[in-house]
Amino acid sequence: MPARTRCGGESVTIRNARPADIPAITALEAACFPADPWPERFFVQALDGVLAAVEGQTLIGYAVLSSVLDEGSLDNIAVSPEYRRRGTADALVAAAEDWGRARELAFITLEVRAGNEPAIALYKKHGFASVGRRTNYYEKPREDAILMTLVLQT
Repeated sequence: MPARTRCGGESVTIRNARPADIPAITALEAACFPADPWPERFFVQALDGVLAAVEGQTLIGYAVLSSVLDEGSLDNIAVSPEYRRRGTADALVAAAEDWGRARELAFITLEVRAGNEPAIALYKKHGFASVGRRTNYYEKPREDAILMTLVLQT
């Protein structure tokens, strides 16, 4: 599954996360979502669906995916603040789509903060469409979620 991509002139590898990545993923989660970070045990339990973005030996981003039958979910995605705006999230979303296609999923769904316009634009770029809204879905701060879906099979 490892894929190399150029992000801001640097070579980034998107690969399946490994147990040794969990401390770096947990630290990145706390840095990106300080108000309500996922605990380490969530990443341990989800490891089969975690993609890691690595530059050299440094973990710079991750995506967490899950599936039930033929339905997929992009549960979480994060990129280290100092590596943002270089294409890493774009590469992770593309890898998430590949992950779903490899598992022959019908679709991948995600929730995104209604005010997170850059993320919404990124997901739209990859073919995700808004299919609903979850009122007061997020806490810290309270905000609606936009439910978006990417159809992989028709």
